[in-house]
Amino acid sequence: MELDWKLILTHMLGFVITVVILAKFAWRPILGILDERREKIKSEFDQIESGKSEIEETKAGYDAKLKDIDNLARQKLTEAVNDGQKVAAEIKEQGRDEAKEIIFKAKAETDREVEKARAALKEDMVKMTIAAAEKIISKKLDEQENRRLIKDFIDSVEKA
Repeated sequence: MELDWKLILTHMLGFVITVVILAKFAWRPILGILDERREKIKSEFDQIESGKSEIEETKAGYDAKLKDIDNLARQKLTEAVNDGQKVAAEIKEQGRDEAKEIIFKAKAETDREVEKARAALKEDMVKMTIAAAEKIISKKLDEQENRRLIKDFIDSVEKA
């Protein structure tokens, strides 16, 4: 195999002309397009980074707000528990007062009933004494018969 110098020289010359034409007409526009693309990608990455920092700031703000909300919720819960305990104490105190009032009324009612019973007992005793006296007066009896009637009367009162 023999080298064909003309063919090699023609290929080399064609290659150089193609490179020169490409360098003059295509290389700069291609490099310009690549530079524009590089700048666009770089600006997009910068925007992404700034977006990340904004997101981080927003997230930090939300975290702080959530923490504040959590603290406020705990505070409200504590206040509600304290209010509930106060209401429970008030209800207990009111119940005690009502119980004391009921007991006082019951004692007063019992005292009135006892007084009524005593008055009724006195009335019954008066009636019985009058009845006994009538029996004694209606019969003119001797001393021994009077004693027996009074004893019978006292026995009947004790049984009643």
